[in-house]
Amino acid sequence: MTEKQLIASKLAAVLNDLDQEAIEKLLEKPKNASMGDLAFPAFSLAKVLRKAPNMIAAEVAEQIDASDFEKVQAVGPYINFFLNKSKISNKVLGEVIAKGSQYASQDLGQGRNIVFDMSSPNIAKPFSIGHLRSTVIGDSLANIVEKLGYNPVRINHLGDWGKQFGMLIVAYKKWGDQQAVEANPISELLKLYIRINAEAEEHPELDDEAREWFRKLEAGDKEAVSLWQWFRDESLVEFNRIYKGLDVDFDSYNGEAFYNDKMDEVVELLEEKGLLQESQGAQVVNLEKYGIEHPALIKKSDGATLYITRDLAAALFRKRTYDFAKSIYVVGNEQAAHFKQLKAILKEMDYEWSDDMQHVAFGLVTKEGKKLSTRKGNVILLEPTIAEAVNRAQSQIDAKNPDLPNKEAVAHAVGVGAIKFYDLKTDRLNGYDFDLDTMVSFEGETGPYVQYAHARIQSILRKSDFKPNPEAAYSLSDNESWEIIKLIQDFPRVIRRASDNYEPSIIAKFAINLAQSFNKYYAHTRILDDNPERDSRLALSYATATVLKEALRLLGVEAPNEM
Repeated sequence: MTEKQLIASKLAAVLNDLDQEAIEKLLEKPKNASMGDLAFPAFSLAKVLRKAPNMIAAEVAEQIDASDFEKVQAVGPYINFFLNKSKISNKVLGEVIAKGSQYASQDLGQGRNIVFDMSSPNIAKPFSIGHLRSTVIGDSLANIVEKLGYNPVRINHLGDWGKQFGMLIVAYKKWGDQQAVEANPISELLKLYIRINAEAEEHPELDDEAREWFRKLEAGDKEAVSLWQWFRDESLVEFNRIYKGLDVDFDSYNGEAFYNDKMDEVVELLEEKGLLQESQGAQVVNLEKYGIEHPALIKKSDGATLYITRDLAAALFRKRTYDFAKSIYVVGNEQAAHFKQLKAILKEMDYEWSDDMQHVAFGLVTKEGKKLSTRKGNVILLEPTIAEAVNRAQSQIDAKNPDLPNKEAVAHAVGVGAIKFYDLKTDRLNGYDFDLDTMVSFEGETGPYVQYAHARIQSILRKSDFKPNPEAAYSLSDNESWEIIKLIQDFPRVIRRASDNYEPSIIAKFAINLAQSFNKYYAHTRILDDNPERDSRLALSYATATVLKEALRLLGVEAPNEM
């Protein structure tokens, strides 16, 4: 029985006009901890009982069996409940010690698959900060649903097809140098891509050449396919090096090209269901009944297919392959209209599982308030940025703890963790301005701050040689430890809320709150002093470190034991 259920049952025994479920929904958390842990507002009973809410609260408070609480008191129109700190802290600490990193694990998913379409960088372009959000949000959400008993399937839907490859082939044939590309593939290909886009603005005929080369690629022209494959292979080597540094893995790298032979079936299915209409020589699906003004363009007048056709093929393939409970697309907010069309078409095709598809959108990363663009050469490359973050972390470690073992590994965990955490603590629909100084700071609401709180606790536990005992009766009743206990007890609900809202920032903010609460506790409590509560204080420290480490893991961030 939860604390809310306990309170609701006690109130239901006294109140005849509300059932336990209705009472539970009315319970709220007081704004000030001095007013108790949970409160019941008596306003809803005023009309029924024809009494002032203040009077109702006072009368009901007197009748309640308060034996399971520290106290129950009426204050104005509220009945305030003060929970039994010793009893609850004993239960919470015992559970964390018994379960360890499995604390807060739940079996809501029962092993069903959730597919994540995430990261999905474009081949032959460098991995930039712009790709970071999809990668880390998708990876964190996959960790979160796994904690809830689902099986996450991470798919990297690579941008490895399209007219841009025509542009790149033209650029390489005009200005490319094979040795230069082989020596430094991505940066050389990027230079070529930026150059042809700039020149195409003054020479539109370059666009026609690019279209022709892409047509050749689609037709299987030997030279075009050979260049495309080379660009793809070189890009994947670089991407995989970056993913390894980020500690992100994928179950599939099936990109756009994988669906080249799967789109005819989509067009045939749409024709069979009578959904295709002709519009100026093109084939479209009308979606007005879904409030979508523009029809979905399935096939151009020249017979070329589009992203939507490819994504329809991908959705069908993924449902058949993984029989997903949910299919999540972690893609920027600017693609919202595309995903509305995608879901609506699948709904029109009578696929009820289209309701299980979700576009998880996110805001843009800017630099000094300006939008980033690979095409215009205004881009922050991820690999050198990670290297700089690690260097800055290393400098701070050298200054504060020069004798730290495994300094390089810790600096990497802190530098990469700083970039990930800063991204994930931002509500995903909001963008943020990229600022490495703030990210890597050990102060403020940052990854290193939370990591340092965890490392500090590990230092306390080493000094005390504390060994948690699952049989011991640890308990605490002071107000500062109570704030930590309440947070730890709330962790399972926090994880569910993060999953329900597709919002890793809920976990990141929880981790910040827990680290701040422990640091406040540490500042006011002599944990290692000889005291009857010493073991319980150490058990609280141990439980806090366990939950901090697990919260960071759900965000894809490491928690070093020393910093």
